[in-house]
Amino acid sequence: MDDNARAGRGSGLATFFVVTFIVTWGCWLVAIVLGEPPTTFPAVIPFLLGGFGPVFGAIAVRLRRNRLGEPVPVHAVRFRLNARLLWALPLLVLAVATVAGGTVLAQALGGPVLSLDAGRALIATAGGAAPFFVSMLIGGPLAEEPGWRGTAYPRLLARLGRVRVGLVLGAAWAVWHLPLFFMTGTVQAGFGLVSWSGLLFTLSVFPMALLTGYAYELGGVPAAIAVHFGVNATTAVLNAFSPMTQVVVLVVQLLVAVTAIALRRPVSVTVVDGPGVRLRHG
Repeated sequence: MDDNARAGRGSGLATFFVVTFIVTWGCWLVAIVLGEPPTTFPAVIPFLLGGFGPVFGAIAVRLRRNRLGEPVPVHAVRFRLNARLLWALPLLVLAVATVAGGTVLAQALGGPVLSLDAGRALIATAGGAAPFFVSMLIGGPLAEEPGWRGTAYPRLLARLGRVRVGLVLGAAWAVWHLPLFFMTGTVQAGFGLVSWSGLLFTLSVFPMALLTGYAYELGGVPAAIAVHFGVNATTAVLNAFSPMTQVVVLVVQLLVAVTAIALRRPVSVTVVDGPGVRLRHG
């Protein structure tokens, strides 16, 4: 049996995607039926629970793996308090720079003038900077990255190359977000599903999938969380939601992601019988 077949056998990917989508879409359907903004009670409860669908998917896969005695995926990045965690800060800066730089470039190309007024108002509505950034961290990065990157990414990488993994996870991520377009009070509902902004939001998850996958390989789930958080928080603070700005930021992120992946050494894996698997780059 070749390495890809060995890595793919019993990977738990089907379990992950089924549990993730059932939890998320089920909870978000309840929030949609309630017809209230997701920041109000009781809609906030199914909205938040739905956002953690990828975490529930990850838990289901780990329970399955423990029950069947399967080894950790060969491409998994272990969580350890070592130098890998140091990648989170520079990658956070890189993520912020892709949005801020794209917003400034969009203005230079004739797009909306950069303003922090909307961001200040959003932070004030959240009750201050601390509650705002904590909510941005929980609602997205912490709720999703242990699943998309920590669970699905290494299993897909055992079968596909980095770019194809980004495309597959990007497509799954885009479909996963669809109920938000029908939920009162969300950014996506404000865009509208059939609109330039809605289309650009959907397309934007593909470079994001590439960037967070690259971050995961460097620093594990904490680094992927840092990139996800940096992009989400900066986009909200800078109110980078005009179609022109979305296009420029998307192109900037795509160029950064492709360049970063191209410069990174290919993954080579040593697989031995039993749980003794190692990941090296060469």
